[in-house]
Amino acid sequence: MTRLDKIDLDASLGKREYNERLAAAQQRFLELRLQLGGQTTNGKIGPGLLVVMEGSDAGGKGGAIKRLVQLLDPRHFSVYSYAAPSSRELRHHFLWRFWSKVPGRGGMCVFDRSWYGRVLVERVEGFATPTEWNRAYDKIVDFERGLVVEGVIVVKFWMQVSPKEQLKRFESRADDPLRQWKLTDEDWRNRKKREKYDEAAEDMLERTDHEDAPWNLIAGDQKRWARIAVLETTISRVEEGIRLWNERSD
Repeated sequence: MTRLDKIDLDASLGKREYNERLAAAQQRFLELRLQLGGQTTNGKIGPGLLVVMEGSDAGGKGGAIKRLVQLLDPRHFSVYSYAAPSSRELRHHFLWRFWSKVPGRGGMCVFDRSWYGRVLVERVEGFATPTEWNRAYDKIVDFERGLVVEGVIVVKFWMQVSPKEQLKRFESRADDPLRQWKLTDEDWRNRKKREKYDEAAEDMLERTDHEDAPWNLIAGDQKRWARIAVLETTISRVEEGIRLWNERSD
């Protein structure tokens, strides 16, 4: 049984519990974000925070990001969305385009898609050779470990939805003129290659899961459950990151 198969996609929350946990989690995350940035610690900044969001198309990444940052001052975080690299970016190492956006100490960024494109879409679609994407696993792990050593908390999410729920969301977007922009021909093509993408995701989870930046697998079929899981997991990882940071500073 694979890691993706073990995700309980039936996980759900009622509205009342969701609203209660959402309010509490957003308040706690606000407190932690201000602490990291030095706003509540007399200017003493903490580690940086990088949240990496990956997952199925229409897996709920955008909704989870929105709830994560909803109470934050917009000056206290950045969100970057990554698609295919440009012709200029292709002239560099595949990690090059991410370096300048990684948060420094006390900063916060969310990456909607990331360097994992090298071992997912670039692998499946043939944009990277087998040699290139096989080499990327170790490069990614080394890169992430380097970030953590330098003072960045790296929190990685994979948001998984069932084929049935994904189709439902695709069709909903297609029927909504204000959300049609979120659905592309590429999404439909990727859906036909679901097995290949799941196989690539399994290899990615196996080869890039490490103690400095472990993967957090999120059941995405119910949006309420997924959003709370992302918030509460981020809080837990940040609390642990601050504890380790303080230990190293003593």
